[in-house]
Parts: sequence; structure tokens; C-alpha cells
Amino acid sequence: MLRTIKNIYTAVRDDIADLVTYRALPTSQIDMIDPFLFLNHHGPQDYPRANRGLPFGPHPHRGFETVTFVLDGDIAHRDSAGHESIIGAQGVQWMTAGSGLVHSETSSDAFKASGGPMEVLQLWLNLPARLKMTPPRYTGLQGDRIPVLSADDGRVRIQLIAGEFKGAGRQEARAAFDTLTDVSVQTITLQAGARLHLDIPVVHNIFFYVVRGAVEVNGVQARQRSLVEFENDAEAVDINTETNADALVLLCHATPYGEPVVSHGPFVMNTREEIQAAIDDYHAGRLQ
Repeated sequence: MLRTIKNIYTAVRDDIADLVTYRALPTSQIDMIDPFLFLNHHGPQDYPRANRGLPFGPHPHRGFETVTFVLDGDIAHRDSAGHESIIGAQGVQWMTAGSGLVHSETSSDAFKASGGPMEVLQLWLNLPARLKMTPPRYTGLQGDRIPVLSADDGRVRIQLIAGEFKGAGRQEARAAFDTLTDVSVQTITLQAGARLHLDIPVVHNIFFYVVRGAVEVNGVQARQRSLVEFENDAEAVDINTETNADALVLLCHATPYGEPVVSHGPFVMNTREEIQAAIDDYHAGRLQ
């Protein structure tokens, strides 16, 4: 039995300065898919020489994690806990804001000087109440540090970013990032005419976003910049691509928390009182 498709939502254009941006979550149609809070799809676009790069200067976070997928270009990360890196194309950044920090995400000096193609996804992953105030941490990995599985005679490429993976002939490999929860994260590249079968626990909510191309998932077509919402009624997920086009999908799944979510800008907590405490701590310089 295939898992039922509940709905399909189209990402909303929401540019940030000169950065082409599509917001897949939240929108006026869907607020969240517990525990997945937010997804921005930046680009694809070409930056000219002598550009200003990404516009995300220093800003605070508390209560959740950010997972950033660098599909093209690069990101220069720096935060108040002392982490610093430049991650290039096909790399991934995983930052646990936890109790709070201030970070910036800009482009490297080399990219700002020379320009080039840029495309980035950023996903916000909620933390349960018991982990909201966990110490901040950060890991950035280049693409060649992230394990990859292949399926369908090499026509499918699965980047194992986090969590367990069941499919692709039951191949086994350790994912790149250790996580605080049972979240599973993969990017899946499918060549034209490719097929992939996956088994995902019924209790897990699925976050399924079509980055490029188009796919048929459980018999329903989903095109570029579409977010697919599933029911929790079966394990099986079948993905097929059209015979004339490749596709790229972001697939995540996790057990929902079922907890209150109160958000205010860069803070995501369980109560309004906790939000006010985060604001007070930020203004007092108490974020790490």
C-alpha cells in the first residue's frame, strides 16, 4: 500500500533584496509539517562579478536547527560560538541554535569577486521542548564528505545527510551528520526515467520538496518548487521521473513532537514567555 498524498503546495515567490527566493514553508496554505518549520529556496541565479553576495548578516536564533544545502555557489558561515567555515557546492551546513547564538551566512570573498551560479536551500527543523536549550553546535561538510548511495542501475543518487535510510536495495551506509532527534534527511537526484522505492515509518511525517524537474510520487505528479504533504497511512513511497527530464528532491522525515509552537522571527519556542526571554537575552548580549 502506498502512502496517500494529502495535498501539493507551490512555493511562493518572496525575494530578499536581489536574492531570488521561493518560500515553500510556511505559506498561507500550510503552516508547518511537524517538526519541519520553514524552507526557503534561494536561486537558481547567476551573480555578476563584484557582487554583494548573500545578504544574511549577523542575526540570532534559539530553539531549533538550521540545515543549509549548498546546491551551487558557496556560503561563508560565522557564529558567536566560534564556528567558521566556507562550504561549497553540494556541501551541507547543520547548525543547532539550541539555547541561542548569533550567526551570519554570506558569500566568500572569492565568490563576491568572481560571481557565478548560486542555489541554496535552508530548512528549519524544530527542537522538542526537552532540547530547546541544548548547547549550540555547528558542523559544515563539503560534498565529498557526505556518503552517497546509488539505485536503479546508477540512475538515482542519494546523498545520506542524516538519519536512517531504507531503500535502494537495502544498501547500508552511515549518514554524514549525527542528530539529536530521529530526523532523516536526504537529497535525491534522479535521472530521466528513474524509479525509486522507499519505506518510511508510518509514524513519521514526511517533508518532500521538488527542487528541480518533476516527479510522480505515489501516482501523483509534483513539479518544480512543489511541497508534497502525505497522510500517515502507509510506509511505501514510490518516486518516478519523466522520461525526458532529470529531477532533484529534498526528502526528510521524522516523528512529530505534537507540542505547542510559538515563533517570533528568529526564535521558536513553546510559550510566549520563552519567546520574551529569548528577546531579552539577545538584547542583553547573553546569546553565546
